[in-house]
Amino acid sequence: MSVKTVSPKLQWLEDEIQQLHDAGLYNHIRTLGSPQGAWLEVDERRVLNFCSNNYLGLANHPRVVQAAKQAIDKYGVGPGAVRTIAGTMSLHVQLEERLAAFKGVESAITYQSGFNANLGTIPALVGKEDAIFSDELNHASIIDGSRLSGAKIIRYAHCDAADLEKQLQAHRSEYRRALIITDGVFSMDGDVSPLDKIYEVTKNYEAILMVDDAHGEGVLGRGGRGIVDHFNLHGKVDVEVGTLSKAFGVVGGVVAGHARIVEWLRQRGRPFLFSSAMTVPDTAACLAAVDLLEESTELVDRLWDNARYFKAEMQRLGFDTGKSATPITPVMLGEAQTAQAFSRALFEAGIFATAIGYPTVPRGAARIRVMISAAHSRDDLDQGLEAFEKVGRSLGVIGG
Repeated sequence: MSVKTVSPKLQWLEDEIQQLHDAGLYNHIRTLGSPQGAWLEVDERRVLNFCSNNYLGLANHPRVVQAAKQAIDKYGVGPGAVRTIAGTMSLHVQLEERLAAFKGVESAITYQSGFNANLGTIPALVGKEDAIFSDELNHASIIDGSRLSGAKIIRYAHCDAADLEKQLQAHRSEYRRALIITDGVFSMDGDVSPLDKIYEVTKNYEAILMVDDAHGEGVLGRGGRGIVDHFNLHGKVDVEVGTLSKAFGVVGGVVAGHARIVEWLRQRGRPFLFSSAMTVPDTAACLAAVDLLEESTELVDRLWDNARYFKAEMQRLGFDTGKSATPITPVMLGEAQTAQAFSRALFEAGIFATAIGYPTVPRGAARIRVMISAAHSRDDLDQGLEAFEKVGRSLGVIGG
């Protein structure tokens, strides 16, 4: 795409974009020409996929695809309205009931995305007279939802329940309501929030506890039921926010928890009120994904087997995989230019694994984030390991 010379009022954009190029932070977006899976067609090349959040391989599962097709034949494609006017279909009601049962909560509400779920939930629960106590590494959607609320944002040290209590002791009495928010699994590092310890602190301060379990659903807990199940905190976490676009393989967001909170979100959750509902095929596909997760733990078990094998082999080769405790495997490389060079060399070797740098991660903490899937075979993993070893040695990242 050619870009015409911009007017003086937009010259700042030219300067900023050039600075991104110079710093190795410009995102070169590749294009997929195939369904999601262990192997992809990317920029017209067949490559091994180490990028997607398709944890369980459900994005192209035959039953998920068939459910979407059948729903289109029966209901059409688009809902044609927001949920509160004429957009709530029987499929939406079924999905919310099934998700609530799967999560072991009183009620659930769906949104168009996990990002929208946070944008809709946080401002509905707190406002200018209130405070949000937020893990310093929380996802951008939590940060944006918190800013939209107008509440005072008080950050606590990453995964540090003791510092959270310190902040609550210092500030809780200054505000009408308090909302404590943490990611369940932190997407860039793969570490797990100490939600059990956070709950023990929270219960003493009359505060609402909210967890964004986007990378925990379908991964942690019994059969992928998430971080609340993982820590056996059923009935103790007020709000569970999740996404249907990662382990579930489709798209959408969900908020699960106490019935009164969900009822309130149906009245005041702005993306629910002012943006059209999830489409018919998406909703039906999500229902099929729930079916698969409830029927068997096979995919979740395979995901963890693959993750343990790949991570152990990467560490044996000498790579720094950070502090991940989940299938997310960050390969720590430091500078953004190094990470981008590593990603390009991997692509030439037939491995699709993108570089991640600032502002997604801090400066000097650039990495390749490998996303292991149940869809990968052992041969796939071995092929990926061979490429990582070759590129790592050629770039001097590992010895040999």
